Amino acid sequence: MTAKIVVVGSFNADLVAYTERMPRPGETVHGKRFATGAGGKGSNQAVAAARLGADVSFIGRLGGDVFANLAYEIWDAEGVNHDFVSRDEEVATGVAPILVDSSGENMIVVVLGANQRLQESDIDAARERIAEADMLVIQREVNLAIVPYALRTARELGVATILNPAPADGTSPESIRLADILTPNEIELETLSGGAHEDVTSAARALLTRPDQTAVVTLGAQGARIVTPAETAIIPTFAVEVVDTTGAGDTFNAALAVGLAEKMALPEAVRFANAAAALCVTKPGAADSVPSRAEAQELLARRLATLKSKSRSGC
Repeated sequence: MTAKIVVVGSFNADLVAYTERMPRPGETVHGKRFATGAGGKGSNQAVAAARLGADVSFIGRLGGDVFANLAYEIWDAEGVNHDFVSRDEEVATGVAPILVDSSGENMIVVVLGANQRLQESDIDAARERIAEADMLVIQREVNLAIVPYALRTARELGVATILNPAPADGTSPESIRLADILTPNEIELETLSGGAHEDVTSAARALLTRPDQTAVVTLGAQGARIVTPAETAIIPTFAVEVVDTTGAGDTFNAALAVGLAEKMALPEAVRFANAAAALCVTKPGAADSVPSRAEAQELLARRLATLKSKSRSGC
């Protein structure tokens, strides 16, 4: 049975410049290449979840400009339902100028535009679709008052939720309390915890307010750490050649949602998410770099075959 996922979040038109290194303040550097594309954390996650096999609906807002066309093009191409996306003619579509250096690291400036105009009425209009979902995923590149409202709505309807607390600054305690799964990276975790904890596990555990809550902290090349009030485990990632890390976190969140919606055990879902994110960083771009379901499964199969080979050889 196909997993059903609702993503509440942002669409931004990505304006990406590739350069040898990041400029210092006040410095001009020459870029090697420029590209435009469909981005935004919410849209990236919706596209990734659809490409990984889920039935996805997106709730968001676009502006009254040409950048909105990029959204419809990619959603239609990937089969993302956008019945609950509205056009706001008074503001611009969100944009994200991005710099990517030769090591694949990036710097991003997000101008949210129409994303900040998302309203409770947008969530209410999709209430029936949310009720049918296996999972609701939300980030913080929208009107922040909507985050706890959407999480509360899903909870009332008995739908599991993932809160990707990005950007983390100003995340409300209510949002953290309402989410079933929190997925900060290390920097976001430090922001959320106020830097008051010496290690990832204690910092993540301090966020959890219910015995049924879980944090999955993404750790880049180290993989991801699962933290519950009682247990913790590290799930290693996959060694790959990094080209561009843009969109890796969004791909991880999407794959995690797909895995859990398909009733994978949490460690299995995190391994699936690690595989998808690892493949994502081997290609440039955000949505364009998301792997297919077959590609993610192939990487997982290669890892399993390697482990079995080592086991037989006694390594």
